Amino acid sequence: MTHKISRRGLLGTSTAFAVFGAGAAQAEPPSTSLRPVLRGEDFFKRAVRGVDEITQQAQLTGKVSFTVADTATGAKLETLEGDVARPPASVAKAITALYALDALGPDHRFKTQLLATGGVADGEILGDLVLVGGADPTLSTDGLASMAANLKAAGIIGVRGGFKVYEAAIPVIDRIDAKQPDQVGYNPGVSALALNYNRVHFEWRRVSGKYTVTMEGRTDKYRPAVQMAVMQIRDRSAPVYTYENRGGVDAWTVARGALGGSGSRWLPVRKPGLYAGEVFQSLAGSNGIRLGKPQMVAALPAGEVLVTHESPDLRRILRDMLKWSTNLTAEMMGLAATKARGGRANSLKASAALMNRWTKDALGMRSVALVDHSGLGDDSRITADDMVTALVKVRGQGLRDILKPIAMLDENRRVIKDHPVKVDAKTGTLNFVSALAGYMTGPDGTEKAFAIFAADTDIRATLSRAERERPPGGRSWNRRAKVMQQQLIERWGVLYGA
Repeated sequence: MTHKISRRGLLGTSTAFAVFGAGAAQAEPPSTSLRPVLRGEDFFKRAVRGVDEITQQAQLTGKVSFTVADTATGAKLETLEGDVARPPASVAKAITALYALDALGPDHRFKTQLLATGGVADGEILGDLVLVGGADPTLSTDGLASMAANLKAAGIIGVRGGFKVYEAAIPVIDRIDAKQPDQVGYNPGVSALALNYNRVHFEWRRVSGKYTVTMEGRTDKYRPAVQMAVMQIRDRSAPVYTYENRGGVDAWTVARGALGGSGSRWLPVRKPGLYAGEVFQSLAGSNGIRLGKPQMVAALPAGEVLVTHESPDLRRILRDMLKWSTNLTAEMMGLAATKARGGRANSLKASAALMNRWTKDALGMRSVALVDHSGLGDDSRITADDMVTALVKVRGQGLRDILKPIAMLDENRRVIKDHPVKVDAKTGTLNFVSALAGYMTGPDGTEKAFAIFAADTDIRATLSRAERERPPGGRSWNRRAKVMQQQLIERWGVLYGA
């Protein structure tokens, strides 16, 4: 039986308070919550709170919708505006994960390769050496270092031709969402080459009042400098950062007044292939193989594969994507899935449109309208009903196993190890948007699928690009939304799992 919720409360009260987590400019996991101090019959009688009380206490501007259903039968148990589409934020990544698994399979591995054109004689490549991107979102500088060492181990000592880079196995896009601030690391360029999640490490040091800066493809083992991204310090207080595509270079400036002493941050890379090419050029040189400057090529040349670097299997990639909510991984997996299915798409929006169509055929969703694969774009919409329909449809197919366990925390931010409700879900957080969808198991072992979407799209529409990194009021709004999510989950655990 479905309970249609109005703005009037349904059941009795509890004065317990929950904090489910701090908000952020991109998706982050919930962090605090309610401690259910009562158990048994008393817990059932006193912990159930009315929906109206829960939503009113949250004091959220904007709109809230949710749906919860029994996964065994698909029957809706409770819903509030479940048929109204809201921004899903990073909950969209759960859909992308299903799309990629269906198209590629859980054991699929992505390959980054080095190939030689023109043959090899006496350790010398007679034509060009080509770095070929294979849509591996996990490739790091360490991985490229391994490839350089393996190239040397294969007996290569020189290259007679040029050093070429091919990144166009999937569409090449300079950023995921044009509405985001230039400097946020979760909004990088996308291509079939992704190095260090397409982020460059910017570090500054002040000595005797003077600053030095570095731009590096850094890992714990390596610190290769790059020239395709440059930074200049300017005498101003604001804006903190500016970006310009200047002559094929990611040209950044930073306000001197914002630097203080020494520090660092990751900046997005807009030219992923060039970035990977420069880092590999440096690493190859360390192995005694001198290469010319990387040159981008639009078509993959024929040649002999000399070195192959494989990614982890897709299932592991997706588990990490859902845990850390990595936008770049979601976009690359969505584009790779579209290509594998034979779809033609030259943009994230076009690829997402094909994924939307797939959700209707494969998952029974009715009105999915995503504009990308990560949920970062403002115009993406999903209804709670549709999200729960998908979750019920794929029950038992392994999605819950790769979703993140959501720990319940008490008012002092300590994990409640014996909490009677167990949750595995995908969080979604943008400024003034908070979403949570996944599975919960109640005290009696019954499983339910749920989706909760909260959004104030009117406030979001007023934010400038500069404000989107840390807008006034955004953090507290998202914190209150997480409180509400926690209380709703505990309500359902008592009502439908006791």
